[in-house]
Amino acid sequence: MTERLSARTRARTATRRYLRRFGGRATVRRDLKAGVVLGTESVPDGLAAGLLAGVNPVHGLYAYLAGTLGGALATGSVFMTVQTTGAMGVLISDVPQTQDAATSAQALSTLALLSGMVMLGLGLARLGSLVRFIPTAVLVGFVNAVAINIVLGQLGNVTGFDSEAGNRILRAVDTVLHVAELSGPAVTVAAITVLLTLGLERTRLGPLAMLVAVAAASAAAWWIPALDVASISDAAAVPDSLPDLALPALDLVPALLVPALSLALVGLVQGAAISGSMPNPDGAYPDASADFRGQGVANLFAGVAQGMPVGGSMSATALVRDAGAATALANLVAAVVMAATILLAAPVIAATAMPALGALLVIVGVRTLRPATMLMVWRTGITQATVLTLTFVLTLLIPLQYAVLTGVAFAVLLHVTSQSNRIAVVRWVFDEGQVLPREVPPPARLDAGEVVVLVPYGSLFFAAAARLEEQLPAPAAVADDAFVVLRLRGSDDLGATSLGVLTRYAERCRAAGATLLLVGVGERVLEQLRVTGGMRALDEENVFAATDRLGASVGTALAAIEERRRSRPDPDPDITPGG
Repeated sequence: MTERLSARTRARTATRRYLRRFGGRATVRRDLKAGVVLGTESVPDGLAAGLLAGVNPVHGLYAYLAGTLGGALATGSVFMTVQTTGAMGVLISDVPQTQDAATSAQALSTLALLSGMVMLGLGLARLGSLVRFIPTAVLVGFVNAVAINIVLGQLGNVTGFDSEAGNRILRAVDTVLHVAELSGPAVTVAAITVLLTLGLERTRLGPLAMLVAVAAASAAAWWIPALDVASISDAAAVPDSLPDLALPALDLVPALLVPALSLALVGLVQGAAISGSMPNPDGAYPDASADFRGQGVANLFAGVAQGMPVGGSMSATALVRDAGAATALANLVAAVVMAATILLAAPVIAATAMPALGALLVIVGVRTLRPATMLMVWRTGITQATVLTLTFVLTLLIPLQYAVLTGVAFAVLLHVTSQSNRIAVVRWVFDEGQVLPREVPPPARLDAGEVVVLVPYGSLFFAAAARLEEQLPAPAAVADDAFVVLRLRGSDDLGATSLGVLTRYAERCRAAGATLLLVGVGERVLEQLRVTGGMRALDEENVFAATDRLGASVGTALAAIEERRRSRPDPDPDITPGG
């Protein structure tokens, strides 16, 4: 009975804690206002996201609705708004299955569900820290190239010229070469949208500037015969009901696995920026793994609601916060506003001018560019500049799902290469009367009777093993009574390659009459030496465990060398440690 009551108490406590994310009477008015602002602004944004992805714009609106709802209910961050981001929209546009009218709806649903399962799985495994393995150079190159892709991808909508060139860059060049064939009405409607947006942002309508600009430009296109342009209704039917539940298309899963992984990666990284910069109402920063789980749930919502994949949106989160949001209730209200718009204003959505939505995306793309950040990364070093350039160029030229993964893989390869070359071995020399040693370059050769204390700096992982071996002094043909003392303090995992280097070097020393001693050896490395047979090859008396006092194991090893020399029948002269 006591255990049952305890379980009930824990359940009630957890429920109360969860409900606190939606505030109380003191915050309702602020959340209602912020939710209305976000929900109203999300309608044109959602349609634009669908246009950016090259699919029926309604799927973008469905994604915004379901993602915002799922994020409000499940993310660790109280304020995070989960919607389709520009980077995700461009990535979706490069997935062939989403661009085929026969498979588009099922492909979007399947893609969102797969992305959601990846995000949810990573969150449940508490792998929120994974995002730190994605280099800044990759992210900066990717985001800036995506910004250019967003702008280039909308040239057809804002100019009315439909180029048939192979990629966005070639289509942009083709558009410039055919400037005489551009549509005057389309360019005019796009220009009206841009000018109104920039102007209204300076007024009290600032948060709703894009919505008002798109509505006004679309109204002008509808009322003025000379401004006859394409609208959403020309591209797709706009339903006046909430989406039917959708199931994934299992036959599309193999082809969509890589795009889903890339989308999950992009969405989680962008969401992690929110987790690390926007604290919850209690002042604590949200757990990145909890946000992973929440974004995964939001994608599952979007998938069954015929929406596109979604992720944490920095711009939407900033909008709802600036509008006064105090709790997650604001995002719930925004989802309700979007649902009401779909139910009550389908004809208005259908009449939205495509050049107006295209102009909206051009503004978003230009504002996403971060040239100052690119310059900062470029100046960091050759490795970062190379990764930045490669990711930027690939993102412009190849499908994005491969560009982002290639950028990450290339960054890891360059990092491994650079780290393997940064291993440096120095010699410690103990001068008479001095407590602390001097550091000098290691000798190239180990001569008879010499004692050399060596300290490697850098990671002794597998790729650095060859560089370590190069810097160890080569034993002379006869190096009797010579000792190499190698300090390994701080190296907690050598791996098979580095252990092999040490074993071979010990055998070379032994063959010349010298001895290798390992000092400052941690518990993990001791265990590796035992289970791999390295301890037998080195001889256990030549391995000295690390202690909590710096340098103690080196002193112990040097004392052991002196003791060995004194115990011999014909001892050599007293040694000078390190020299």
